[in-house]
Amino acid sequence: MPNIYDEVRRKLKDMEHKLPPGAQSPTVVDDFADVFGIYLALYGDGYSYRDLKDTAELIKKQLVLVPGVRKVQIGGDVREEVLVEISRAKLSELGIDIETIGRVLESQNVVSDAGRIRVGDDYVSIWPTGEFKSVDEIGQVLISSNDRRLIKLQDIANVRRVYQEIPSTFIYHNGQPSLTLAISMAGGVNVVAVGERINQKLVELNNTIIPVGMELGDIYNQPAEVDKSVAGFVNSVIEALIIVVVVLLLFMGAKVGLIIGAVLLITVAGTLWIMNMFGIELQRISLGALIIALGMLVDNAIVVAEGMMIRIQRGEDPVKAGSEVVGQTNMALLGGTIIGILAFSAIGLSQNNTGEFARSLFYVILISLTLSWVTAITVTPMLCAMLIKPDPKAGSAEDAYSGKGFQLFRSFVKTSIRFRYVTLGLVTGIFLAGFIGFGYVKNAFFPFASTPMFFVDIWEVEGTDLRQTRDDTLKVDAFLRSQPEVANTTAIVGQGASRFTLVYEPESPFSSYSQIIVRTKELAGIDTLAPKVKEFLQQELPDTEPKVKFLRIGPGRDSKIEARFAGPDPDVLRELAEQAKEIMFADHEAIEIRDDWRQPVRKIRPIFNEQVGRELGITRQNLANALLAATEGAHVGTYRDGIRLLPILMRSPEEERSDVANLVDIQVWSPVLQRAVPVGQVTEGFETVYENSMIRSRNRAWTIIASCNPVGELADPLFNRIRPQIEDIPLPPGYSLDWGGEYEDSVEAQDALFKQLPQGFLMMFIVTVLLFSAVKQPLIIWLVVPFAIIGITAGLLSTNGSFDFMALLGSLALIGLMIKNSIVLVEEIDLQISQGKPPMTAILDAAVSRMRPVLMAASTTILGLLPLLSDVFFVNMSITMMFGLGVATILTLVIIPTMYATLSRVPYDENA
Repeated sequence: MPNIYDEVRRKLKDMEHKLPPGAQSPTVVDDFADVFGIYLALYGDGYSYRDLKDTAELIKKQLVLVPGVRKVQIGGDVREEVLVEISRAKLSELGIDIETIGRVLESQNVVSDAGRIRVGDDYVSIWPTGEFKSVDEIGQVLISSNDRRLIKLQDIANVRRVYQEIPSTFIYHNGQPSLTLAISMAGGVNVVAVGERINQKLVELNNTIIPVGMELGDIYNQPAEVDKSVAGFVNSVIEALIIVVVVLLLFMGAKVGLIIGAVLLITVAGTLWIMNMFGIELQRISLGALIIALGMLVDNAIVVAEGMMIRIQRGEDPVKAGSEVVGQTNMALLGGTIIGILAFSAIGLSQNNTGEFARSLFYVILISLTLSWVTAITVTPMLCAMLIKPDPKAGSAEDAYSGKGFQLFRSFVKTSIRFRYVTLGLVTGIFLAGFIGFGYVKNAFFPFASTPMFFVDIWEVEGTDLRQTRDDTLKVDAFLRSQPEVANTTAIVGQGASRFTLVYEPESPFSSYSQIIVRTKELAGIDTLAPKVKEFLQQELPDTEPKVKFLRIGPGRDSKIEARFAGPDPDVLRELAEQAKEIMFADHEAIEIRDDWRQPVRKIRPIFNEQVGRELGITRQNLANALLAATEGAHVGTYRDGIRLLPILMRSPEEERSDVANLVDIQVWSPVLQRAVPVGQVTEGFETVYENSMIRSRNRAWTIIASCNPVGELADPLFNRIRPQIEDIPLPPGYSLDWGGEYEDSVEAQDALFKQLPQGFLMMFIVTVLLFSAVKQPLIIWLVVPFAIIGITAGLLSTNGSFDFMALLGSLALIGLMIKNSIVLVEEIDLQISQGKPPMTAILDAAVSRMRPVLMAASTTILGLLPLLSDVFFVNMSITMMFGLGVATILTLVIIPTMYATLSRVPYDENA
């Protein structure tokens, strides 16, 4: 990317000469993707902005030396400037041109090379005096009047050093003027460890360079959030591990349970070691993947351990038992493992931002499942041979499955095969019900974060003075700080904050925009506080466009619904956007309705009289310079204060600037008359017009976006209602409508995923065909896959869950698990038939012998996912896998034997 940005810069530089005179040079912003994980506010009662900036610079110099820190950015600085306020009446009386004063001030403080001269053996430089040593010296500058008198500038002007009246941004932390320190970290570092080093350094600085009364407040602390999140996930991993081991001990016996538990610990340890080797960090996605994988890691070991346990207890030689069990099952287990990995391959190969966000999920699954197969065919048989002893009471293989539970299951499967068409018809009916019911499941993309933080965006009418925006924002900020749920607030006026989390997108600079970052004491406080804020904004600031939004946990946008119109005429585009917004306003569940071009802004246009201007020697540029000097202030020089460069601005006093009617009296210098004349003499009047303050384009076409949000969390119901109405808006030739927002993000993520799915499913099918060297068995296995929707629908509807992106990944994982369990069962049926058993008997014996491994594999996976139910990111994925696998396991154990008997035309045998 750096090379690409450099190429863009070169090409833009080559084209710069084609821009009209006066246009600003194009800027390439290549650090917008930097994430500043630690975001601090520096403030202090009674300290000036210069005091804060000086201290911030000292802190920055020390923090960049901390190992692991990449960059420190200071925000919110209000620069100083030198104001020369001079009455236009005095200038006119003395016959002094503003441009003349500007030339004097600019030349006075310039660094000039006066040459060098040899003095003895030295070569000495010459440096004339005269540069400004203080602001007072600027007032001592002599200006020549029209009668050749020299007048001190301070005699006709008020010269003073002030802070910028309208800076680019104002920042307030807990109501106090502040600067921000945003700290980004180097790639591949442990952010928690770096955070601890930064905290230690800040403690040192607080005792040395930070003055008493000046404080650093936390706005966002990623290391602390990561530490808390990882600690919670580590606890979840331990809980899931304990759950899996307890299940194994209860259902497999103490000895076998401990063997499989030991194999599980070895597999997890090996996974962590390989993750560290390849630089896969411990974060929400990778730790969640580890929890998801825990239940799956024991599947292979259970099959091997159970097979060896039955053989060894019957008196077989442990080495022979291990050799035979591994020899019979290793390829089936390998195939099932590969299929389980391939089920997650779509997310691993997805090339969009969602795939990048969740890619470590695939890598962790790949590593852990591969290791589980390796340990299942190596460590598991070794431990079984060492620890399992023969049981004198053990009978034949058939006696091992003579318990009531096994016999009851055998009878159920036997009845299902007897009434095979009724069984298949009943299951098909349930499948159709699940398929129809899935249409009632809520759709979503990514959930909100669990960090107790939310944002209040305030959009004034476009063109609003930044100071008015600040005053309104501080009013809202004071209300928020008065609420008991609030821990602290940070108000940024004029633009968005530094990008302090990966999914935060800072807003561009606008004088009409502000954002308040609200930190609550508890996560539950957000739900209580958000309605209060909305009501306050509606009552106190009814003319604003507020937006209360929450911190996301994954990719997404501030507006969940976006209608994007593109075409050649801005006026037509505005009309189309207005029609779309009217439809949104008509829906009672649509809120935060706006468009990204904002309102047209007022502009005052002096109508220049070209003829009079030429007679007086006044150009349009002279008129513009005079108006600038009389209002905002014209840049007439630079004052060097050490390493600081302060602009010198000349403007009229407040009483001459406060009334727009005074514009006609502004003086503009006439070279012909050698005196200033009123602007009214070179203009035919003033007109007020409205025009677009911004016009956005996309793919080289003017594009306007009308957007809104739903009242609740889910956008799908609202989108489905307004979509056909907006699409019915007649579009003139050359205009188009596209949908953005959550719909586009979801479609792009799913498209990227589904592009990889065909090859993943093809590879999975090829693996099943290669395992059996036939088509019938893979066909039976894959015919069961669609039935997964039964459990998915039941789970999400019963828990009021949403089918979001992570639930989609859970569905793919579920398919892999179903196929894996089905392979183990079908492979056992084929093995029993190949040993000479009658087909009906072989099917029943295989189903019974695989009941415990399949149930155990499903139980460990389902119960191992329990800790993820409390995590907002993985909850829908967990529900999808738990309910889906629960239903799929029953179907696998019953429908697979029934389908096998049906497709193989196995006759029913009452004596089987």
